[in-house]
This record gives sequence, structure tokens and C-alpha cells, in this order.
Amino acid sequence: MKTTKTFIAAAIAALTLAGAAGAQEITEFRIGVLGGENAQDRMTSNECFRAKTEELLGVPTKLFTPADYDGVIQGLLGGTIDMAWLGASAYAKAYLTDPEAVEPVMVKTNLDKSYGYYSIGFARKDRNIASLDDMKGKVFAFGDPNSTSGYLIPSIEIPQQTGATMENGAYFGEVKFTGGHEQTIVAVANGEVDAGVTWADGMGAWEDGFNSGALRKAVDAGLVDMNDMVEIWRSKPIPEGPVVLRKALPERVKIDMTTLIASLPYMDPECAYNFMAGDALGFQPINHDAYISIIEARKSKG
Repeated sequence: MKTTKTFIAAAIAALTLAGAAGAQEITEFRIGVLGGENAQDRMTSNECFRAKTEELLGVPTKLFTPADYDGVIQGLLGGTIDMAWLGASAYAKAYLTDPEAVEPVMVKTNLDKSYGYYSIGFARKDRNIASLDDMKGKVFAFGDPNSTSGYLIPSIEIPQQTGATMENGAYFGEVKFTGGHEQTIVAVANGEVDAGVTWADGMGAWEDGFNSGALRKAVDAGLVDMNDMVEIWRSKPIPEGPVVLRKALPERVKIDMTTLIASLPYMDPECAYNFMAGDALGFQPINHDAYISIIEARKSKG
């Protein structure tokens, strides 16, 4: 796999060679943002990236924040969204629906140069829940059915590890979908559910919500005090979801966007922090092969 700096150099060279022949064939560019926090926060976190995209491409650029993951997936499949940062499971659904719709181009890279993350199970300390063994008969919150860390991986690994199923009343008193990561975190913090799962890179301090991920964003937003929380479960490493582009986009647009994404941490660290949901090294190229295991896992769920 190319390093990010090598990729940037190659992309810039390609841009130079493209020259005037790479005239834009689009009249606008549309970026889909997955659920996980409320729509206004998603707009705010991605506004700087939207503005840079509009300046680079020279066409109006809009953010779309559908209520659920499937809204973004369907937008990509239907051609009404041009780009999105998907979770691995959401990419798997898009690929299984139409292999020619989108292509992975970049992936967020952690500070240790890995590109994995974890599904983290957590609860309030005052609920006296230390592990999944203490969750029998209790309410367990998940995010979106199309979320990798918010449902797919826990729904596979938790039964493998404990014998518990995702059926209401079979082990957990209730398996509840909140709609997204932020909603899950708030529900646990407010005592509306007993525990939940969300995503994090698993590095850095617990009290900070780790280095990046939904917990870090919630801490930064003042939605949760991690000192009130305890980790009760952690998945195996999950491949970070890809930034995808519609395959039908002009090649020049694809090159422009991959170069922008790769360059973002060097161009504007604050914008990159918001876009990457916390501290991370940046982005590196990725392709379909990195997600074959997730695609197979998604197939296994029917």
C-alpha cells in the first residue's frame, strides 16, 4: 500500500498531467454524512470540508444528513450522493446491492498507522455492570442496523463469546436501536438504557473518549463524562470504513477529491480533526479487498 505522502505526490502529478483536458463534467457535488450525531452537529463538523471541496471543484457543494445510514447508502446507489465516509458494513451493503455503484478510495489512519477500530460496550458505573455477564435481563442499546460497530460486529461476536442472542428477552431484556452513535451515548449517560455499544480507535485515555471516535466527539461536545462510564466489552479489531466515491464520477473529480482528503491534515489540522472525529494521523489509500471479510460477515446475516 502506498504511503499517504507518496499518494499525494502521485495525485498532484496526475492533476498536472490532466491539465485542461480534465474539464469538469459535473454541475454540483453532494456529500452524504452518516448518522451518529444530530444533523446540525454533522453539518458543523463537515462544513470546512464542504467549503474546501466547493473551492477545489468549482461547483456548488452540498452536505446531506439523512436520518439513518440507509439514506446515505440509497443516495449513493441512486446517484443523488457523490461521496460519503461509510462504515465497513454500510460499504458492504452498497457493494452487495450494486458492485458498480461506488469505490473505496481512502481510509482514516490512526496515530499508530493502523486503520482499525473497535466496537466498545459501555455502561454507567452506578449501574454496577462490569461485563456482559451482568447484562442478563437488561436493556442493551445499539445504533443503526447498517452500522458496523453499532450492530453488525456485536451481533456476530457477542453470541460467539457469550451464547447470548440479539432476540429480545432471550438473554438481554431488550435489544434497542437508538438510531446512531450519539443517541446511544446519550441514552446510556442519561440512564435511559443499561448499556450500549459505539465506536472508538481504542487508543489514548479513557477519560478523553480515546483519541478518536464517537466517544471522543461526545466528550468534546460535553455530552458525556467518561469518568462516569465503564467499558464492559470490546470487539476484535474492525477495519475502518472507507471514504467512497461514485464510480460514475469523472476521473478528474475522483483525483481531486482523493488528493484533498489525503492533504487535509497538512492543509488544515482543525478541519481534519472535525472531519476525522478526533486525533488521527490522516488518510491513506484503500481498495475493495480490505473489506472482503466484512462483506462475507454481512452476507452471513442474510
